[in-house]
Amino acid sequence: MCLFCFSKEKLSHDELQQGKYGGAYGAFINNNETFAVSLCKTPMKSPLLWCGAMVCLCPSAIYMRKKALNHVEPGSGWSNYKCCQGYFGGCCCLQPGKMGEKSCPCLCMCLESCVCPGPAVSATSNVIREQYSLGLDEDDVRLIRCSNCLFYLSCLLSCVAMMTPCEGDDAVAGCVNVISDVVFCCVSGCMTAQVNHEMEVRGEEASPQRVSMDR
Repeated sequence: MCLFCFSKEKLSHDELQQGKYGGAYGAFINNNETFAVSLCKTPMKSPLLWCGAMVCLCPSAIYMRKKALNHVEPGSGWSNYKCCQGYFGGCCCLQPGKMGEKSCPCLCMCLESCVCPGPAVSATSNVIREQYSLGLDEDDVRLIRCSNCLFYLSCLLSCVAMMTPCEGDDAVAGCVNVISDVVFCCVSGCMTAQVNHEMEVRGEEASPQRVSMDR
């Protein structure tokens, strides 16, 4: 119910550039067409995958990236892989496409999922979003804003706790950190299940056997 405390209006330009999830999205994120299932409904639509992605975030991120790349270009494998698929980076220490991805794509993807699990999951979602020009529905916007708000609050309280001697501040900051991490894992699981469901739906629609049967 706390999601309804956040606006359902489309993400602003500033929000698209900030936060755990907002920074992964480009201009197409506000298109009218959306995923077949919203983030909030994925736990009911794909409960096993959602739980598996939460518990095993890194392995699921690796598997889903390869599946997404093969979905966009069948048979490509890891040939089109680069760090965060270029949606993040550009700074001196993170240069997608120039970090040895061509020679060791699997190893690079393993490092990406372990070191940057949030961007790894978001980048895979972005691959499918860009492929089909998908936007966000109202529930997705609220969930992203809720997650980003907890992330900022966690950072703020952690800074306050470091600057004040009160032990209570540490406890509050630690509690909010845990809540933020739990929400992060839940939303990451939702994104993974959402992307997988979309690929299955799109794959069924493009199946030659289904097309012939429809005729």
